[in-house]
Amino acid sequence: MSYQHIEVKPTSYYTGAEIGGVDLSSDLSDEVIAEIRQALLKWKVIFFRNQNIDHAAQIAFTARFGEVTYAHPHEDEPIEGFPEILPIDRSRYERRNGLRRSSYESRWHTDVTAAVNPPAGSILRAVDVPSIGGDTTWTNLVAAYEGLSAPLRALADTLKAEHRFNARLRLPSNSKLVQRIAANPLVSVHPVVRVHPETGERALFVNPGFTSHILDVSPQESDLLLELLFNQITKPAYTTRFRWNNGDIAFWDNRATAHLAPQDLDYAEVERVLYRTTITGDVPVGVDGFRSQIVEGEPFSSELPTVLKKQAQQPIAEPALT
Repeated sequence: MSYQHIEVKPTSYYTGAEIGGVDLSSDLSDEVIAEIRQALLKWKVIFFRNQNIDHAAQIAFTARFGEVTYAHPHEDEPIEGFPEILPIDRSRYERRNGLRRSSYESRWHTDVTAAVNPPAGSILRAVDVPSIGGDTTWTNLVAAYEGLSAPLRALADTLKAEHRFNARLRLPSNSKLVQRIAANPLVSVHPVVRVHPETGERALFVNPGFTSHILDVSPQESDLLLELLFNQITKPAYTTRFRWNNGDIAFWDNRATAHLAPQDLDYAEVERVLYRTTITGDVPVGVDGFRSQIVEGEPFSSELPTVLKKQAQQPIAEPALT
């Protein structure tokens, strides 16, 4: 694939490429945007170094690729003036949810697959990152699918799985996070293999963070199948690992990747802060034409989730007279 307007330097054989010759703070031409999209579809995650853009510019760049979603289905304290921005900040997350992690899922995951239409893509901008550690890893779900043997691909093509927040993870029922999820539950059934709507490629669409079980098999069979598939999508051969610097930006195809948050932040010399925007996604379609179905919740879009709208409309209680 040739590029006339950007430079593309792959970071591994299957996954990832650094993009050069682009200033994301400028008004990019349609031709440049088209080549960035081509690189994204080819390499699944692309990286832009030393961009140093602000919230507004990040939202504007994201909007060149589709509708920008609201920050997150469970984000009830959006940044004032920028409801599309989700902070990735351990201190803030701990204050709001009582858990010491960066965001809603720190295991291998594809963003918000509990929704019936998970984001098409995500863009993450580094503002304050440690000089050592704090790397993020991505894996190529198309390569993982193609790496299965033919009989296993044929089996996976027929399967469906349920996705929900904090799947396969037991948290105290009185924790702030569990209460937040219970107030706005999102549960969907997706094909285990989805057909990419732009490339036609087949991708394994399961992940340890959100996939709870495979339908129409026994619990033991589900556990064994998911263990096999999780091991497949996280094989090092399909991954790339990104060393962040302040001002760097990662843009990934959420329809064909999963990623792993840093596992070494307890040793960082600064509190890591990044900001994420996401692009509204389509409803996944399986090899047999099955379209993902909602079990609970509503599609994820630019609109404020209904439960958060109701909370915002509730009048503030007057203090009792004494």
